[in-house]
Amino acid sequence: MALLEIVQVGDPVLRQRARPLELAELATDRIKKLVDDMRDTMRAAPGVGLAAPQIGQSLQLVVIEDPPAYHAKMTPEELAAREREAVPFHVLVNPVLTVRTTDVVAAFEGCLSFNGFSMIVPRARKVRVEAYDENGERVVKVATGWYARILQHEVDHLNGIVCCDRMESRTLTTTANFSKHWSQKGISEVREAVALPES
Repeated sequence: MALLEIVQVGDPVLRQRARPLELAELATDRIKKLVDDMRDTMRAAPGVGLAAPQIGQSLQLVVIEDPPAYHAKMTPEELAAREREAVPFHVLVNPVLTVRTTDVVAAFEGCLSFNGFSMIVPRARKVRVEAYDENGERVVKVATGWYARILQHEVDHLNGIVCCDRMESRTLTTTANFSKHWSQKGISEVREAVALPES
């Protein structure tokens, strides 16, 4: 197992459109090892997704996993409100994402490449992704809720977009302050609390 360095905002690789992988590359030892190392790095962080640009590789490759253990501190009501369910480990190569709804959901989001911060990010509630898996097999994912959010976040990384580009900027908070001040508040309460004071 090799844990890779996760690059942080300001690194130029996070602002580039990643190169699509040739399907023949998936059979190489280099890409197989990269997938394994990305999986281990994501789990160690811990995170629910990791895109290759986040470890300095400008390739259209992401790994995703939202295991039940990550849900242990959340109530069934909180999980239902976020439409969050366990997502098994999987790999997406050259993903193409399309939004499947006009419904937009705002929620706090973090990023392994913007370490130590959270922010409210509006995302589409339902998306469809066409991609290849690590074996070059075509896969189609239709996702709603939290999984749709993860997919949008990771595909954004492949297009040079970081979540802070989409955030409601006045909601930016350190992770510690999120736990202290905002974690038990609804999105509308947070928005009201951080709104610009009237002059």
